[in-house]
Amino acid sequence: MTIAGVNILAVLAATIVSFMAGGVWYGALSKAWMEASGMSAERIAASHQGRRIPTAFLIAFFGQLVMAVVLSTLIGPIWAGRVTLWTGMATGIVMWLGFVVTTLATNHAFQEQPFKLTAIDGGHWLLVLLLQGAVIGAFGG
Repeated sequence: MTIAGVNILAVLAATIVSFMAGGVWYGALSKAWMEASGMSAERIAASHQGRRIPTAFLIAFFGQLVMAVVLSTLIGPIWAGRVTLWTGMATGIVMWLGFVVTTLATNHAFQEQPFKLTAIDGGHWLLVLLLQGAVIGAFGG
């Protein structure tokens, strides 16, 4: 099912896969991320009571949904009928390199965040865009 040239099933699958991968990524790197970001277990526990964490997950999910829609609208025209898993991944890498990691690195530099945090967060967004590109590409755009 497509709407305005966007394969809705591909976008939903890409969103779910990338969101779940983020859980695995940050689950595996939770101690390193907490150290680099200055977060503590106590602060996170307080956030759960204040409902900030569930809100953050909703924002993350819908943000990745928007990201998948935009990526889907770009992959087809860029590759003009040659949409595959690999061309989808290539598009994801280019979007990450051109927009995501550059913005993240700039923000972290001005916020005086450690490079370790930039590497962890940047790696997460690379994984997200690679997976989204792969899923959307595998669906044919």
